[in-house]
Amino acid sequence: MQKNNDKKNKSIDFSCDLAQGFGIYKNELELDFLDCVSSVNIAAGLHSGDPLTIQNALLKAKEKNVVIGANIGFNDREGFGLRPMQLSYDEIESLVIYQIGAIDALAKSNALEIEFVRPHGAMYKMAAENYEFSCAIARAIKKYSKWLSYVGAANDTLDKVGEDVCLTVVKEIQLDKNYKSDKNIDYEKEDLTDVNAMRLRFQKYMNYSQLTDVDGNYLDITADSVHFATNAISLELIKSLSEIYPPLPVNYMKAQASGWV
Repeated sequence: MQKNNDKKNKSIDFSCDLAQGFGIYKNELELDFLDCVSSVNIAAGLHSGDPLTIQNALLKAKEKNVVIGANIGFNDREGFGLRPMQLSYDEIESLVIYQIGAIDALAKSNALEIEFVRPHGAMYKMAAENYEFSCAIARAIKKYSKWLSYVGAANDTLDKVGEDVCLTVVKEIQLDKNYKSDKNIDYEKEDLTDVNAMRLRFQKYMNYSQLTDVDGNYLDITADSVHFATNAISLELIKSLSEIYPPLPVNYMKAQASGWV
């Protein structure tokens, strides 16, 4: 049964991925999202991205004054990081730190700082469903810098990882995804494509902190960010939503709440 909560969430972060290409293969549409998001996940060069593509994405993000983070994935350019891999703890740690370092170096050379790390594709899915795997990612992030936030699916796994590793986590939802009763994405279901339905879904979340699962039940979810795929449907959606709910970066919202701004 739907709860009659007050409208406690007035602002939320909007994010999208950048540098999702390499060489002559580009996603030109992704740059159109920069006017509507408050943070961007920049591909770190393994699942996608190359040095020049990453550099250009950083400069575009700087122009728009949006928060930047490292979008890390498996070393699987051919599969766009969508294929799961079984790795040892040492392999996960080196993979994570290597990619953060790449984005961080290019960011610093352009007078920018990265604020968070978000897994991509199969790494994101595995982190949402596997506590030990997610902990390995979190520990690697913290080893690089304890000031970075770890972005992931808004479920109990991420909460527990954040507490156990003592690392700030940022919980996100995706409006085009179907959710199971455990608050994990049901990847067997086709993504939603109805812009009006997703707009209503967002408004319900902002009003009641709830999403509907695949069985029609209400899920109570606390999220800091909404992630948008970089396609034409999401662009139409985010343009309409950002006019009603201007997005704010997660750290800025926390600073507001503390009274610093």
